[in-house]
Amino acid sequence: MSRPLSIIYTTFNEIDIIGRSLDAVAGWSDDLTVVDSFSTDGTAEYLAGRDGVHLVQRAYRGPAEQKNWAIARAAHPWVLLLDADEIVTPALRAEIDGLLEAPEAADAYWIGRDNHFMGRRIYHSGWAGDKVVRFFHRDRARYDAKQVHEEIVRDGLRVGRLRGRLLHYTFKDLDHFLDKTRRYARWSAQDHADRTPRVGLYHLLVKPVYRFCKHYLFQGGFRDGREGLVISGVLAYGVFLRYAYLMAERRKSGQ
Repeated sequence: MSRPLSIIYTTFNEIDIIGRSLDAVAGWSDDLTVVDSFSTDGTAEYLAGRDGVHLVQRAYRGPAEQKNWAIARAAHPWVLLLDADEIVTPALRAEIDGLLEAPEAADAYWIGRDNHFMGRRIYHSGWAGDKVVRFFHRDRARYDAKQVHEEIVRDGLRVGRLRGRLLHYTFKDLDHFLDKTRRYARWSAQDHADRTPRVGLYHLLVKPVYRFCKHYLFQGGFRDGREGLVISGVLAYGVFLRYAYLMAERRKSGQ
């Protein structure tokens, strides 16, 4: 049964996973919009032929800007915003149904995510407590302007937490993980430019080593076996790349 709920996705080249995500929310909303950044892998064609999906193709200017544009156009006051690699569990769907029928207790809600990588559930490595604000009131919540790990601005909001969870299949394989790490490192360099007057050994050596230790030792990555070692190593590499890209860009512009 359709609920007074707007569901939003933003996508680019998600043909491998988005079908499973859409199956989990099928028939739930009469306002399911996918804002696609001109995918080249068949995603847009698949979405155009899928019942109950409103496809909008729009140039990508950044993750927060794309999401905020879509949120402002939601038909219903309450919005569930999803990535194509996230799957709503039956428990989460039922919990949101209950909130839509009950008086409002908050303006936005945290949702926990169960992360999967290389065919297995990751219980540690810094991913165990993963949560995101994805269910919120359209008129009270907007994303910040960060290029990486953008979040709902929570200042002044009443933020609750849901018990139901999302299944998160964050990376299709190791190549996808590495490609995304490189892309995020470039964007993250922009976010860190103003707070990094000079890139030195502290940024290129100490911070990556600390990031590895944080995920592998302090956050129990070693308990996730070889997958935990891979995760910790790639995330540390991403920190190194962030500052390497920032240094390279400054050298290129003569700074």
